Amino acid sequence: MRRDYHNWYSHRLNRHMELLSYGHAGMPILVFPSSMGKFFEYEDRGMINATWQKIEHGHLQLFCVDSVDKESWYNKGLHPHDRVARHIQYENYVLFEVLPLIRNTNGSPTICATGCSFGAYHALNFSLKHPDVVSYCVAMSGAFDVRSFLNGYYDNECYFNNPIDYLQNLSDSWFLEHYRRVNFVLAAGDWDICLGENYRMAQLMGTKGIPHNLDVWTGGRLHDWPLWQQMAVKFF
Repeated sequence: MRRDYHNWYSHRLNRHMELLSYGHAGMPILVFPSSMGKFFEYEDRGMINATWQKIEHGHLQLFCVDSVDKESWYNKGLHPHDRVARHIQYENYVLFEVLPLIRNTNGSPTICATGCSFGAYHALNFSLKHPDVVSYCVAMSGAFDVRSFLNGYYDNECYFNNPIDYLQNLSDSWFLEHYRRVNFVLAAGDWDICLGENYRMAQLMGTKGIPHNLDVWTGGRLHDWPLWQQMAVKFF
């Protein structure tokens, strides 16, 4: 299996950012790590091993980005407004630096965004904000309300990065039309700590007429990597 390491200085983040890609062809998948996770998390947690045959055969090509969660959402030393501002810088890094790398490497016009746990928030929020560049979103065991990171503070930047809020009030036809072209998957276990968040998001998408697949895994399935490995096999 082809495995490429990328490292460059991001002027949007004012720091070096690392990335691992796996495979040589197939559907490009933008992978966000879980809370404060690293770019090598997907490999360390068995997700690459779970999908290696599809990668090896040229059906999938994964691009695993690093996070700056410790500098944004989880940075309690910053004012909440500045935490969100750092997240927006990260979003722009993904949009204007990582996506060109994916396109230059892969050439596919379609991109899948995915993540587990807080990575699912990143994947869904990115897909909802940029439905013109994402055609498939697989959010595994995600939580989609970021108010818990804001210590009671809330402004427009917080609002437009909190899908539970901005999607509820959205009426812009451009976004709604593009959402209907994206394949949204919300997946969670029946004992998952984030199951309620997925029901809530699915209901909200339903009220907006956004096609989606809510897939609840039964049998006492927990919020953990063994579940997400099986989800990756199914959805990719």
